[in-house]
Amino acid sequence: MAEAIKETVSNLIGRFSGSAEEAPREPSAEEFQQLQKKYDDAGQGHVFAFVNEIPTAEKTQLFHQLAKFDSTRINELAETALNPPKTEQAAAATLEPLPDSATASILDSDPADIKRWYDAGLKQVAENKVAVVLMAGGQGTRLGSSAPKGCFDIGLLSQKSLFQLQAERILKLQELALKAHGGQSATIPWYVMTSGPTRKPTEEYFAEKNYFGLDKSNVFVFEQGVLPCISNDGKIMLESKGKVAVAPDGNGGIYQALITCGAREDMRRRGIQHIHLYGVDNCLVKVADPVFIGFSAEKDVDIATKVVRKRNATESVGLIVQKNGKPDVVEYSEIDKETAEAKDPKQPDVLKFRAANIVNHYYSFRFFESIENFAHKLPHHVARKKIGCVNPENGEAVKPEKPNGIKLEQFVFDVFPITPLDKFASIEVRREEEFSPLKNARGTGEDDPDTSRDDIMKLGQRWIEAAGGIVITEADAFGVEVSPFISYGGENLEFLKGREIKAPAILEREE
Repeated sequence: MAEAIKETVSNLIGRFSGSAEEAPREPSAEEFQQLQKKYDDAGQGHVFAFVNEIPTAEKTQLFHQLAKFDSTRINELAETALNPPKTEQAAAATLEPLPDSATASILDSDPADIKRWYDAGLKQVAENKVAVVLMAGGQGTRLGSSAPKGCFDIGLLSQKSLFQLQAERILKLQELALKAHGGQSATIPWYVMTSGPTRKPTEEYFAEKNYFGLDKSNVFVFEQGVLPCISNDGKIMLESKGKVAVAPDGNGGIYQALITCGAREDMRRRGIQHIHLYGVDNCLVKVADPVFIGFSAEKDVDIATKVVRKRNATESVGLIVQKNGKPDVVEYSEIDKETAEAKDPKQPDVLKFRAANIVNHYYSFRFFESIENFAHKLPHHVARKKIGCVNPENGEAVKPEKPNGIKLEQFVFDVFPITPLDKFASIEVRREEEFSPLKNARGTGEDDPDTSRDDIMKLGQRWIEAAGGIVITEADAFGVEVSPFISYGGENLEFLKGREIKAPAILEREE
């Protein structure tokens, strides 16, 4: 009931991007006393230590911030995080690849299967049954930018940002679906999850760019949840006298956020059946990939994931596996050398455990309908951090030199083990075609703006050459940026057959 009320209320407060925010209502003295009592009873009353020293506006903000949290639940999370229950030494986990019945690979699948999946997925797009959820809460700090990471220009000739590339792929896919299946319109709603620091600049950027040609009513910007930072002795930390120190609740918080912001209800209203979820930093992502949608729908699974082949036994990547009979992700640090180097008995030239997780997932809408059943059960992972705060005893600012508290977060893949094995699938895709993450500053040489740009340029060159075009490269010059307006995934480039293109080049329109 509480969740239903929460969803109804949040549906009324600025859901779509660009909606105005009203000033918070000043609470009555009785409301304030009731909230203060809840925190006092939970042993967290220090969060009100300075309410008589701060202006009324700050006091109001503090009230609304604290009203969003359940102090008893925060205590439970803190206790579990700081004093994890002692368990008997568990036996080593049993790891196996996912069963063959749950997997496929673009690298060696029958082309007829791939075409069948593509056609089926495109039909779902044409019938307005496909939605996209983007995790875009990260800032570009490591890239030397103060803007959201999705706004970042990786150095393409077009100067397109990650947001723009992805929006144009949605536009192109809608066009392809209409051409293939007709109808009045093909709409892929785009749900963009931001964080506190990135929401406003993301909304402003989308508005400034006129939503990249997408209908504004189909772009839904919302904010992930936060949790209070906890001191090493289990106390809620104050960022200032009138504000609790908080941190995003991790990408696993997206499940609850979809309910809280009204996105799931919007999907229900639209008749969505299939959802593609991914992270903003992958410049090669095939947004709402019809092959992925068609494959997952044919398997009738609740969750599917794209993977790329692990480069070698020592690559530092998480792997999609079957752990103790359940789908799961294991980190490279959890796998011993012998397991990492084991070969596949069916294909002795490749690793047995090679399905690298790229945070690129499919969900059925029926799975989203069950969020209330599992969101509160997902584990919270502990990150020990140096957290700037104020001393609750005297209000003096504290700038720690070593970790003085914890941030709690959930991971998006924590739902995998609670998914029945027969409702989970995985499809292997080509890394050079679908995965190039942007994580590091320019000049790093790995997963940085230069590698992202180069991977797009190389892919475009391969597409053109496969279509019979001729790309002329000289010295270090290479690559062609092929706009999504021309091709979503390498299709419809026959008009370039026999034509010469001098690299580096950009193809924005067919003419």
